[in-house]
Amino acid sequence: MIRAYKFLMRPTVGQQIALGEMLLDHCSLYNGALQERRDAYRHTSKTSIRYGQQSAQLKDIRAFDPERQGRWSFSSQQATLRRLDKAMQAFFRRVKAGRTPGYPRFRGANWFDTVDFPKDGDGCRWDSTPHDPVTRVRLQGVGHVKVHRHRPVVGKVKTVSVKREGRTWFVVLTAEQPQPEPLPRTGSVVGIDLGIANFLADSGGGFVPNPRHGRSAAAQLEAAQQTLARFPRVRRDKRTANHRRAVEKVAKLHGRVRRQRLDHAHKTALALVCEHDVIAHEDLKIRNMSKIPAPKPDPDRPGSFLPNGAAAKAGLNRSIADAGWGVFLAILNAKAESAGREVMAVDPRNTSRRCPECGHTAKENRPTQEKFHCVSCGHTAHADTVGALNVLRAGLVRREAQPA
Repeated sequence: MIRAYKFLMRPTVGQQIALGEMLLDHCSLYNGALQERRDAYRHTSKTSIRYGQQSAQLKDIRAFDPERQGRWSFSSQQATLRRLDKAMQAFFRRVKAGRTPGYPRFRGANWFDTVDFPKDGDGCRWDSTPHDPVTRVRLQGVGHVKVHRHRPVVGKVKTVSVKREGRTWFVVLTAEQPQPEPLPRTGSVVGIDLGIANFLADSGGGFVPNPRHGRSAAAQLEAAQQTLARFPRVRRDKRTANHRRAVEKVAKLHGRVRRQRLDHAHKTALALVCEHDVIAHEDLKIRNMSKIPAPKPDPDRPGSFLPNGAAAKAGLNRSIADAGWGVFLAILNAKAESAGREVMAVDPRNTSRRCPECGHTAKENRPTQEKFHCVSCGHTAHADTVGALNVLRAGLVRREAQPA
């Protein structure tokens, strides 16, 4: 299996400058390759340029500009061109599927933060000495950069990536390692119901409160974004020091919320994986749940629109994004795979409206957000607990129906 590791880098001042130049030059290569594709399609009878054609030009590009392009790893530049090719392929795939195309855009200096090295030892070298207290990663054109390795890297390092987040630099490794030993069996199965009022309710009656990290930092973010909005839009090299500090403060607050959300998701998923052999959850279509309501034209007044609940839906969308269900489910599946656990996704329809005692399904069974009261048999419980019970039962039925 492939596992990723992310470590903090501690570059010197000179190495920070070199890392920034590496990002700028790779960004320039990405934008130049995108411009070539646009020109070829528009002016040369709609000709499409492939990755192989652009990769073959790298040798001449490096020879023409040795100061900017020739000093960096050839493989990392190929990876940048592959990134553009992947974006173009995704664009054409969306066009054929009839979805919103989303043509690849030019990257600004602040929107290109990662450089990939496809193979350890080709333009980069990870120091794999196990007992050396000082770990370094060697990057072509930068040198040996100190890395804060807070845990050992298990397996053979396959790829290395350098990533910038604000003023902080990270190295991301992918390592190939054998499948770990599964955790001991517990004999326990559980169904979970994700929500807003409570982040998670399980079929045993337990609840995990929603920390609402985004709402907690909303006041600070609003003040920081208002300060940033006062500055006029100018080029990056024309920004003042106050402007740069305002940008960094907004990025820092967003980064803190993101890390808090990830930490909560990791801890919650780990607790579930350690305690249960089978975990069933709703197969949520989060993108559909957070769509903006369609406008309602007013038939009596052309050019006017009727109320469509967009303001209330915007608040719900913020709460859904703040909960981070998608990130949590991805982490849960990854941890379950490593621990030898089973995760089942079931149809979420009517899971909170079906009575677990008599099976009666009706909208009236759920009079409020929290209360469940069956109109047929009178069973009363918390609505999220009822949903988790129905999810568990649907998951067990699906598990038994699957071929061995």
